[in-house]
Amino acid sequence: MKSAEFSRHFSSGLKAIPLLFFFAVAQPAREPVLPFEKPGAVPKANKIDELVFSQLDALGIKPTYLCSDEVFIRRAYLDLTGTAPTAAQVRDYLAAPAANRRAQVVNRLLDSEAYIAYQALKWCDVLRVKSEFPVNLWPNAVQAYHRWVSTAIRSNQTYDQFARELLTASGVNFRDPPANFYRAVQKKEAFTLASTAALTFMGSRTSRWPKDRFEGLAGFFSKVAYKSTLEWKEEIVFFDPDKPAPKGANGLPIQAVFPDGKKPAIDPSVDPRLVFTDWLLAPDNPYFSRAGANRLWSWIMGRGIIHEPDDIRPDNPPSNPALMAYLETEFRALGYDMRKFYRLVCASSTYQLSSIPSDPALTNETHFSCYRMRRLEAEVLIDIINQFTGGIESYSSPIPEPFTYIPNGKPSVEIADGSISSAFLEMFGRPSRDSGMESERNNTPSAEQQIHLFNSSHIQDKISRSAGLRKILAQPNVKPERILEDLYLSILSRRPTDDEKTKVGAYFQERKEKNKQGEGLIDLSWALINSTEYIMKH
Repeated sequence: MKSAEFSRHFSSGLKAIPLLFFFAVAQPAREPVLPFEKPGAVPKANKIDELVFSQLDALGIKPTYLCSDEVFIRRAYLDLTGTAPTAAQVRDYLAAPAANRRAQVVNRLLDSEAYIAYQALKWCDVLRVKSEFPVNLWPNAVQAYHRWVSTAIRSNQTYDQFARELLTASGVNFRDPPANFYRAVQKKEAFTLASTAALTFMGSRTSRWPKDRFEGLAGFFSKVAYKSTLEWKEEIVFFDPDKPAPKGANGLPIQAVFPDGKKPAIDPSVDPRLVFTDWLLAPDNPYFSRAGANRLWSWIMGRGIIHEPDDIRPDNPPSNPALMAYLETEFRALGYDMRKFYRLVCASSTYQLSSIPSDPALTNETHFSCYRMRRLEAEVLIDIINQFTGGIESYSSPIPEPFTYIPNGKPSVEIADGSISSAFLEMFGRPSRDSGMESERNNTPSAEQQIHLFNSSHIQDKISRSAGLRKILAQPNVKPERILEDLYLSILSRRPTDDEKTKVGAYFQERKEKNKQGEGLIDLSWALINSTEYIMKH
């Protein structure tokens, strides 16, 4: 790649792409920035918008413009499926009637296999699905657990049923996958199990709880027992009524007490986990629906109304209490249907806002006056690079017991085992799945990541051998303008601007005259993949 020659032609063109976002924020009263924004007033599409915009108005903050259709399709694909749309999919979308095409693409994505794989990835992060230390599920259990999670998402199992099956699970972990909820922990004892349940389904960290409250919760998990089978690493999780309860801080055996302070009367023959689950999932219990709605909101909006989504506590209130109250109530009213919840959020103008603030001096991302820009997850970034280039990745585990074969070319989002990784995934912040906390995933951009994308043979080889480029070049009698458009649609999900056509077209024409058209496309692809616009959700 001739970087000096490339820079000479593009110093005021492609390299300015990332700056469009920052140039815009310097203008307090501004016109929409094309092609990223849609001109016109922002409507209140549903109750979410009424509650968000009402708070913004009280704070003196003006919501930004709606995002353009090109931005929306890319955003929806990345947020719901962890994939990018192809050039053909973008063209089909833009050719559809404008009135309902956003809703239609959301519906189609929610019914896709890619949605299932991406949601399974997110839940497996939370559920600590990994073979090796310190969780030690082992490969057979990992595959069974991941398959169960994927099946639950595919069948659109409701969130409350999903939680009930996990919280009350017993059985052989290789054949009864939900039983792995009680094995994917660092210690198989009541206090760790209680912490895991609270973090996963109450969005609460018991390390911040008073001792007596934590001991009361642990009492519900004090009868969980384990025993091995003759199968390698297989284990049975079961209710043992005769298992003695651990002792609390006062030296006495702990007793089950609900987090709200009420003490249930539990027959010794009844598994206390059943009692706790019935309490947690009761319609008048706010813990469960609040944590679930807030977690799903954070996954699609980039930030929880209560932030972090697994750190709900009295001294960490929601940024918009009315919105939080509405969503937890609405989530219950929707029957805990996660797809319906996503449809509700995606239909709102709040979700469809541009990522460019109207006024940076007044904008605060906690109040959702614009879409929150954030770097793509490690798995998603390498998958969309491979999607365009036709490249493959190799994965490995440091301690394979037994060796797990991962076919080359398998998308990173579909890898079940958190112990199986790659140098790219590690560099770009894939979570270790040790704790189940959302903060384990690090999406903060770094200089090391930028250098890797900018200058590594790993990425350059993928681009230079790109099947996507070969496909574009193989079109018969295709005009340079069409080639340029195909490239932009394939990588950025939008057409080039007039300014980009002028600057890029000049360079591209020069390479064509020197019979180096393919080299020009490689240079241009490299520039687009290294742009902020590409590596960020926006």
